[in-house]
Amino acid sequence: MQNKAIDLAVLDVMMPRLDGFNLLRKIRQTSNIPVIFLTARGDEMDKILGLGIGADDYLVKPFSMAELLARVNAQLRRNLEYSNQKPPTGNKIEYAGLCLYKDACCVYKDAALIELNAKEYLLLKYFMENPERVFTKKQLYRAVWDEDVFFDDNTIMVHISHIRNKIEADPKNPRYIKTIRGIGYKFHKQGEILS
Repeated sequence: MQNKAIDLAVLDVMMPRLDGFNLLRKIRQTSNIPVIFLTARGDEMDKILGLGIGADDYLVKPFSMAELLARVNAQLRRNLEYSNQKPPTGNKIEYAGLCLYKDACCVYKDAALIELNAKEYLLLKYFMENPERVFTKKQLYRAVWDEDVFFDDNTIMVHISHIRNKIEADPKNPRYIKTIRGIGYKFHKQGEILS
């Protein structure tokens, strides 16, 4: 999912290796795309669980193709309306097309919403509040996780890799978050603050 743009997911509850409920939980860690369950499990508790963990619709077999298409179109239409909302206004930091809104806790790149989890957002916010300053992995861990007892530099590397995959045109040649070999990372502001 991280390498391709996906507009909507249709899941079955009963799938090999990973059931639909657990797959939905994984999807919701990084994405808010519409998800429809399409399943033979019509038990009320299954429906409540599916909708409760983040499904947008739950369709029980048997069903008609026309009904499925109508539900898919309704979810896509609704999602498109939400995604076309204008970015929030207010307290923000902006560098070279990347805009972080502090009050709304969200990030836009070239007016498109970037979906970050909480730690990714806090890490990017810390970088953007301190542009051009070089941080060690331990300093970043302390700042975002607010602890150093369980410090793990791999945690920082994984989170920075995820952020780069979401904000960089070429994550292997990053424009914003630069690696300073042997020391750590810095946020390269590429020009003046626009607001």
